[in-house]
Amino acid sequence: MADSSFDVVSKIDRQEVDNALNQAAKELSQRYDFRGTGASIEWSGEDKIILSAESEDRVKAALDVFKEKLIRRDISLKALDAGDPQASGKVYKITGTLVQGISSENAKKIAKKIRDEGPKSVKAQIQGEELRVTSKSRDDLQAVISLLKGGDFDIALQFVNYR
Repeated sequence: MADSSFDVVSKIDRQEVDNALNQAAKELSQRYDFRGTGASIEWSGEDKIILSAESEDRVKAALDVFKEKLIRRDISLKALDAGDPQASGKVYKITGTLVQGISSENAKKIAKKIRDEGPKSVKAQIQGEELRVTSKSRDDLQAVISLLKGGDFDIALQFVNYR
């Protein structure tokens, strides 16, 4: 019998993030508490988002609106790395970066957790920005998935190619 496997990845759906950003931009333009504050949100390159407003508390509130839209679209907030408000002339800006891929240090942490706490028959291999987990028993793979879901890593994890 062949080994069963799945991949642990950290990817986000760019279209869903774009939809969340557009919804947040629409809400910022329509809400009465954002009127006259110059609050805006926009893309800056492939995976950077810039929020701006005329006061520090309004730009933080705009970030909260964007986070709410991400949650509604099932995108983990661990995928968004937002900085602190920076004063830029009369405007405050927050730059957020979308984090994708599993870094080698995070992959090593995940593999170590699987080795230490997971079933003994499970093997984890690092393959670039993803981690392949294999075992003869599908039940062991399910146990590893629940173990990783319960673990607190600095990145959003998805489990794909389960076969």
